[in-house]
Amino acid sequence: MNPPSPIRFAYFGSSRLSVIILDELEKAGFLPALAITTPDKPKGRHLTLTQNPVKEWALTRNIPVHDPAKLDSAPGSAFAEMLRAAKCDVFIVASYSKIIPASIIEIPARKTLNVHPSLLPLYRGPAPLQAVMLDDAKNTGVTIMRIDEKVDHGPIVAQKEVAVEEWPAYEEFEELMAREGAHLLAEILPGWVAGSIQEKEQDHSRATFTKKIAKEDGLMDIADASPASQRKNFLKIQAYRQWPVAYFMFEHSGKKIKVKVTRALFLDDKLVIERVIPEGKKEMSYADFQNGFIGSGQSPE
Repeated sequence: MNPPSPIRFAYFGSSRLSVIILDELEKAGFLPALAITTPDKPKGRHLTLTQNPVKEWALTRNIPVHDPAKLDSAPGSAFAEMLRAAKCDVFIVASYSKIIPASIIEIPARKTLNVHPSLLPLYRGPAPLQAVMLDDAKNTGVTIMRIDEKVDHGPIVAQKEVAVEEWPAYEEFEELMAREGAHLLAEILPGWVAGSIQEKEQDHSRATFTKKIAKEDGLMDIADASPASQRKNFLKIQAYRQWPVAYFMFEHSGKKIKVKVTRALFLDDKLVIERVIPEGKKEMSYADFQNGFIGSGQSPE
């Protein structure tokens, strides 16, 4: 394991994006003094309690992990006192999924920084990456901001633009943005802790907001052959690759089934579906699906 970072920080995160940022910080010589994440969750067929990626990452490096179900910020609480006793220079948050109380974000001398994968004040909220993709906003970027009591509202510490030529699958875009955010954070972190970097208030009049994704958001209308509709469908396929997965409804043998689209291209203003998972079946090529289902006289909706 690398020697401890000269900058002492606690890291709040819980997702794959959080771990990609941790990997890049480690390469740059920054390791957290402790990790704050979410509790183990039941997963799989047998509902086995499973660690999230951040907890697994930290434990393999012998970094202390705390995974409270609730962030108890009351004066004298064991959790708040533990954070104070850690004597961190700064807290860092990346895709943590919980609101952190103001009394906690104010604990370190240099407060709490967040790695946000958009050019704030654009795309505040829970799903900036998917929203950027769905809007086809190829000139995007990453922001390091100081957290305040409102969601994605705090002053900007640093920003970097990131241009995308064509949308890859969500997981590739997530990795790109996480790495760019981590590199920017590693670049500014020494200066921020030293007090040599000035923050800048966001232009709140330009703010846009994202919403939590629902399962129904993945529904596509593939009967509409217009270029705009087919482009919209392609963006859904790319943005929702992990969840909820883009899908269309198909009537077969008098029953409506869901058909998930796992891979597609957008060529010459047309959606080209390559791979699908019909409900109750294994993944197959779209050609095989057409031969086996559409060839029977049924049609997608």
